[in-house]
Amino acid sequence: MLSYLDEFLLIAIAHFFAVASPGPDFAIVLKQSIQQGRNNALWTSAGVGLGIFVHVAYCLLGVALVLANSPELFTILKYVAGAYLAYMGIQALRAKPASGDSNIDTAERVQAESAFIAFKRGFLVNALNPKATLFFMSLFTLVIAPTTPTSVQAIYGIYMALATWAWFSFLSVVLSKQSVRAFFHRAGHWFDRGIGVVLIALAVRVVV
Repeated sequence: MLSYLDEFLLIAIAHFFAVASPGPDFAIVLKQSIQQGRNNALWTSAGVGLGIFVHVAYCLLGVALVLANSPELFTILKYVAGAYLAYMGIQALRAKPASGDSNIDTAERVQAESAFIAFKRGFLVNALNPKATLFFMSLFTLVIAPTTPTSVQAIYGIYMALATWAWFSFLSVVLSKQSVRAFFHRAGHWFDRGIGVVLIALAVRVVV
């Protein structure tokens, strides 16, 4: 394994900058942290982390090469992902002002999502993210040597999934603090609408 240390470090650095850059994953974790609270956001983060395995799996199976050489197939993926992001954006744009009850815990009990829905939301956002598809296609076709054993490549994938989960879990804890949520709760519907605009803009960017 030590013989692949240089390759691993290169992958780890590239992955850090990719996961830390603003995108659909960040937008959905931010939204869930403010709207639903820490536990919900942590489940969403777990879904995002599991979504990484989808990209790793098709790269290990060689589907990345098919996508890279099939513009039509990749275009279909872009439109599916764009439609999903646009749907979430439209839902957020329809947010209404909170009732007179300013207690965050009370609002959370009324609007709480199940852990499964939060997990599924994070998983789908990452698995259908063409930005992630492009990143992993580049990583597995250009950075990782063809001679690197499949078992080692799988270890790279496990690391990236765990690192993604850890990063967004950290953001979930920070963004779901009571003081942060209280600030956004006072103007929550405007925040939701702003996130909606961001998600729709991301959908347009994904398609274009």
